[in-house]
Amino acid sequence: MIRELYRKLQFPDLGDERGKLVVAEGEIDIPFPIKRVFYIYGSDDSVVRGQHANRNSEFVLINVAGSSKVMITDGENREIVTLSRPMEGLYIPKMVWKEMYDFSPDSVLLVLASTHYDGSEYLRDYDEYREMMKREMESFE
Repeated sequence: MIRELYRKLQFPDLGDERGKLVVAEGEIDIPFPIKRVFYIYGSDDSVVRGQHANRNSEFVLINVAGSSKVMITDGENREIVTLSRPMEGLYIPKMVWKEMYDFSPDSVLLVLASTHYDGSEYLRDYDEYREMMKREMESFE
């Protein structure tokens, strides 16, 4: 079974001579109803955020200013995605481990989530996460 680790999203850029305008609507451009919004700023290139997977939450990450990198894995496959364009988003489905890092000094990373915060759905131990994903993959064979 090949698991979708992520999907790049392109949002309409409706700018004109007055400036840029990017629109992203829940359940249209964002593949879920938006329940929570937060953003990360003031981090530098030595900081690593995330370092977890979520049982129930889906996310879209958008660097609305500056840039950052996102490492995503299902415990077996691993990808690194650079976010540096405000009209581009990164969709991360449930049960995908994520680490955000290499923030530029001006980075503002906007995160849209499909659920309200629930700390009990977070998987924060990578070794436990890998074991869980390995068992899940074996059950499909």
